[in-house]
Amino acid sequence: MTASGTLDSPPATPSMSAFTGFIQRLRGGLTVPQEDPATAAYDRIMRRLGISVGVAGIIVGGMELPEIAEQGRVAATWWTITAVILAFGWYPVLAVVSALAGPRAIRIVSGCAALSFLGAFATIPFALDVHSVDASTVWPYRVTALAVTAGVLAWPARWAVSYLLIASTSAALASVYTVSTVTSLGVVENFLRAAGLAALFVWCGTAATGAAARVDRESAIASRRAAAAAAAQGRDRERARFAALIHDAVLSTLLEASRAGTQSSVLRRQAERTLEQLDECRGNDRDPDLLDARSAVLFLRAAVHEVNPGIRFATRTWPGYDDLRMPVHSASTIAAALTEAVRNSLRHAQIAGRDVRRIVTATVSAGSIRIVFTDDGAGFDLARVSADRLGISMSILGRMRQLAGGSAFVESQPGEGTTVTLVWGGDGSR
Repeated sequence: MTASGTLDSPPATPSMSAFTGFIQRLRGGLTVPQEDPATAAYDRIMRRLGISVGVAGIIVGGMELPEIAEQGRVAATWWTITAVILAFGWYPVLAVVSALAGPRAIRIVSGCAALSFLGAFATIPFALDVHSVDASTVWPYRVTALAVTAGVLAWPARWAVSYLLIASTSAALASVYTVSTVTSLGVVENFLRAAGLAALFVWCGTAATGAAARVDRESAIASRRAAAAAAAQGRDRERARFAALIHDAVLSTLLEASRAGTQSSVLRRQAERTLEQLDECRGNDRDPDLLDARSAVLFLRAAVHEVNPGIRFATRTWPGYDDLRMPVHSASTIAAALTEAVRNSLRHAQIAGRDVRRIVTATVSAGSIRIVFTDDGAGFDLARVSADRLGISMSILGRMRQLAGGSAFVESQPGEGTTVTLVWGGDGSR
């Protein structure tokens, strides 16, 4: 997506540029609502947790309004409004984003909610006098566990635990600064209460997301094993069928021909039938074992990650993608062409002084799959590639041309990276 503007528009300030960059990143998360088959369980648990935390933030905000109003009498008006926005403002956004977008957008909004909560504590010295609150704690203290839960959605477990300690310490210190009666025991009690409750939410959140990730890994392993078993069974079945054809048709026809010695209508019909069977066998590119959309994507992903596990593999789906049925033979051919493209990039696309980004994007529809591998590496001039270089001409383009319904395209320019596109359609269309 590109943004357009007029030539006489004023130059953007650094703060405006940062805000615009954030909005663009958030939009990037909002434009991928489809579920990646390889992370389906993780995506679902992230959405459900995001909705739960967002709704909980709205409820907690409503419940805290009386205490906020009471403590607001001894604080500057601007601080009460600002602190409420910082502490609760992101949770309605999180609930909406979790319902409509993917995990990336959820992580962005959750991180903003967690950091904004610390901002509410940071503004307390500018709006409240020392020991001016006649209560056991200042009201943001009671929102600590909710903010820590948002941090669990935003960051890995180690960062979430670090945030827990920072937020609990900030909450305890804020109470020391604001409440009218302070004791050492009360400070320790406030810290332990905030940290203990927040730790419970951290454990629940990380356990839920970790279990979902394990489900996805086990599902991927099972799909790869099923695909390999299906391929082996298909090859064995084809060998048995071909062996039966050779024995029952070809050899018997040759034997009758050697015995007859003269032309025979029976022998002629038998020979014609044998030739028809051989033509059917030769022209039959369909494997009896088929992969559905999820298994096909996992099969191709596993092939790429066997070459280099650091390459990102993204998936997009169109309506009806569940109807895809891909023969194992076709999936194996595409995987071979794709891994050759990946190996070529790893060998030839490196640029001194910087990392080369590589990504595979699989787009799945009802009857076809489109695989696009891109890198931003050195690139090359296609016209100058020698004809005896088989990596592109045979291992990629040649393989896909020989596959029924398959096609391939390679685009590259020196210094502009390389794009390899592999297309397969079950009906044989390009």
